[in-house]
Amino acid sequence: MFEDRIDAGTQLVHKLLKYKDKNVVVLAIPRGGLPIGAIVAQALKAPLDVVLTKKIGHPDHKEFAIGAVSLQDIILTDAMGVSQDYIDIEVARIRKKLRERHAQYYKQRTPEMLKDKTVIIIDDGIATGNTLLATVKLVNKQNPKIIVVAVPVAPRSVIQKFKTDPNIDEVICLLVPDNFWAVGQFYENFEQVSDEEAISFLEESKHKKMTD
Repeated sequence: MFEDRIDAGTQLVHKLLKYKDKNVVVLAIPRGGLPIGAIVAQALKAPLDVVLTKKIGHPDHKEFAIGAVSLQDIILTDAMGVSQDYIDIEVARIRKKLRERHAQYYKQRTPEMLKDKTVIIIDDGIATGNTLLATVKLVNKQNPKIIVVAVPVAPRSVIQKFKTDPNIDEVICLLVPDNFWAVGQFYENFEQVSDEEAISFLEESKHKKMTD
């Protein structure tokens, strides 16, 4: 059990110190991954960035991810039987949202280049993992040296799935409970992170990196 995301990040960072000075970029999944990612980035003296992707939900079950979209790319993982028209409409709708979030989050910043970098993807936990796996595929298209997925908590079945994924070089997870139904179950305080808070983590991380 974690007190909050700050506590989770403080514990997680001990498992990641071996990556210090390894040409790291920390990629946080907004918004819940940012408080944790900020702690990891500071400890590793690495830049902090965000993964701007969103899942494409199945037309009959929106929570089920059939793929993921970024501003530059699209990955379909389980789209059999889904019409191209539906996918095209969803991609256009999602990219409109991503452009808005990009404008919010980046302002005067530019995204970190991932080619030949050690990329550590951080979230506050994983439930099904479908969206994150699709996101990993999108990140892999930028040709990083290695991809590490690091989270405080995830169910055992998901961790096993991630450990066999060819795009992931290492999976680090602090809690792997058998009795899992939601990420928030393992936090005493699991309040939603606002866009304003998320942006402040990015700005503070950028400032600290510049003053190191």
